[in-house]
Amino acid sequence: MPVLLFLVDTSASMNQRTHLGTTYLDIAKGAVETFMKLRSRDPASRGDRYMLVSFEETPLGIKAGWKENHATFMMELKNLQAVGLSTVGQALRTSFDLLNLNRLVSGIDNYGQGRNPFFLEPSVIIAITDGGKLTSSSGVQDEVCTWRWNSNL
Repeated sequence: MPVLLFLVDTSASMNQRTHLGTTYLDIAKGAVETFMKLRSRDPASRGDRYMLVSFEETPLGIKAGWKENHATFMMELKNLQAVGLSTVGQALRTSFDLLNLNRLVSGIDNYGQGRNPFFLEPSVIIAITDGGKLTSSSGVQDEVCTWRWNSNL
């Protein structure tokens, strides 16, 4: 039963209009909806669990957890609004914390004993962001850090 966590950027920069007249946030919502529709057609997706997390501060950023039904997930997705700042680091931390909590609750991880080696539950974080300018409480950052692969490792 894989867990698919959608991390959607809800910063104010997602209110930018595209040449089609829609906002970036509308495109992000459409991408998640399309993914869900296509995934539901696959018989292997019956055990999938979905989570929806936005860039808002915890606990407001957790929109739908792994125990929510499909209708609640879709309603929360449609209600997303682009306001606030881009806190990518905090949103990723929240996402990983949620996945770790899920493993603890489902018995995959045991406190003090580690992970049970016979359990396998794939987890995927799908981050959707405009990635242009990241904002913080001190304003808009001019440059975005880029990750580079170091072949010497």
